[in-house]
Order: sequence, then C-alpha cells, then structure tokens
Amino acid sequence: MGNEQKPIYGGQAVVEGVMFGGKHHYITAIRRKDQTIEYFHLPRKHNQKFAKLKKIPFVRGLVSIIEASGNGTKHLNYSTDRYDVDPEEDYKLTEQEPSKLTMILGVAAIGILSFLFGKFIFTLVPTFLAALFQPVISGHFGQILLESFFKLILLLSYIYFVSLTPLIKRVFQYHGAEHKVINCFENGLDLTVKNVQAQSRLHYRCGSSFILFTVFVGLFLYLFFPTDSLVERVLSRIALIPFVLGISFEVLQLTNKVKNVPILKYLGLPGLWLQLLTTKEPKDDQVEVAIFSFKELVRREQETAQHNASSI
Repeated sequence: MGNEQKPIYGGQAVVEGVMFGGKHHYITAIRRKDQTIEYFHLPRKHNQKFAKLKKIPFVRGLVSIIEASGNGTKHLNYSTDRYDVDPEEDYKLTEQEPSKLTMILGVAAIGILSFLFGKFIFTLVPTFLAALFQPVISGHFGQILLESFFKLILLLSYIYFVSLTPLIKRVFQYHGAEHKVINCFENGLDLTVKNVQAQSRLHYRCGSSFILFTVFVGLFLYLFFPTDSLVERVLSRIALIPFVLGISFEVLQLTNKVKNVPILKYLGLPGLWLQLLTTKEPKDDQVEVAIFSFKELVRREQETAQHNASSI
C-alpha cells in the first residue's frame, strides 16, 4: 500500500470557488451568497493527437498550456457568470458590483492569460525598457541581464498590486485552499477542514512557479541568440516564446520530481517564493468549498473507473 501511486490532480482558483481536474473530469465548486455550494462539471475530452504530443518532452508543455486554456477559461467564465455579492458579508467588494471584464482581467493574474497575451507583454516590455539603457549598459550579456531584471520586477509588481484588491485577494485565498487540499490528499490525510488548514499553501506543481521559471529560462536561452538591433531582438524574443514555455514546463516537472531529494529540492524554492504572493491563507469556509470540489471530482473519477472496468 505504501508504494501505491496516487492519482495526480491539478486545480485552479476561480471566483468564489475552486476547480479540480482529474483523468476523466473537471469539477468546479463555488459558494453562492446564500451559502449553498454549486457545481460545474465538464468531462475531460481525450484528443489522440494531443495525447501523443504530450509524451514528447519540450512539446508537452505547450500542449498542456493549450489544454489548460480551453478548460480553465470555461470554468472561469462559469464562476464569473454566477458571481454575486452579498451586502451582508464582511467581504463586500465595492458599493457597486465589479464588471465581468474587471473580474476576468483580475483573475488572469494567475490564469491562462499569463501564458498567452500576458506572455507577450511580459516579454516585450522589458526588452524595450532594457534598450532605453543601452547607452549606459551595452553588450549582449548586460542587456539580457537588464531585460531579465525588468521582467522580474514587472512580474512581481503586477502580482503584488493586483493582490491588494479585495476580489483578487479572495481568489488568491482560494488558490491557497486548492494547494492545501492537494497537499492534504498527497500526504494521505482525511480531507477535513482541520487537516487541510494544517497543510502548506505552496505546491511544487503550481503554475505560478512555471511563470517564474520562464524568466530564468529566458535569461539563459537568450544568451545563445545575440542580436544587433532592437527589431532583431524583439523578433527573436517572440520566436523563442514557445521554446521558453516548453523548457520551463520541463523545469517545473523536474523540480516536482526532486522535491524530496536533498540539495536538489532547493531548485524549486524560487517558484515557491513567488507563491507567497499568488496564494493567501484561506478561511475555513473557503477550504470547505475546495474540499467539496475535490471530493466531487474523486467521486466522479471513481465512478468512471468502475464503469470502464466493468465494460472490459
């Protein structure tokens, strides 16, 4: 029993809830203002072409991002569509309910926009900023270091400032609840509020770590592609985005595999440090929502597994 491999589950925080995904299903649970729990379910579609590509190192990361984009957006849209504010609650956001566009753009701080449109912004803006300092800091290596510095500062500043808004703070709390539930499950403990709250809100497989790794991977990758002009540099940065994402995904997987290995476990620390910004300690009621979501996913996964076994 001790060597039995546990299923690997992933998740995502949404507005007033948590989404978890397994081998066959995706489940989102959200809490409505009347305190009831509402579920949103989507079966996981198995694309044979995607399945083959996900076995290829450095390619599987891009495929996973595309897949996460499609599924994550649907669950995020569901949560924003069902979003409502209870004026009696102490977490009332503003005198007026925020627009759906505001909520979607805010939640994108930890969502898939960070990998698509946001990736272009966080790649190109630092490139232009570094070019402004070229009269002072010239040379290929110096410009790349400066560019990576601006990229890191821009990323950390963006996450920090959006985390100050009440709405995103609550999303980050649900993000922490998601991690705590996964950690509780992976540690073999019963999913009770007490057990879950005792877990760390940080996790090695988090997408926040992935975002940070793209900064460091980009720094080393750009060293092999010297450019003479700003136009060439911009074009090279755009062309290298898929490679940066693919390599960063492999780094993320590696840090998760060696997290229990002495010395090597420290490779994942920078990603965990970033999660101190992208997660917040959840309240008990938020942990309850995450537990409901996870248990519903496990129930459906087990039903599907039993059905498949009986069909053989």
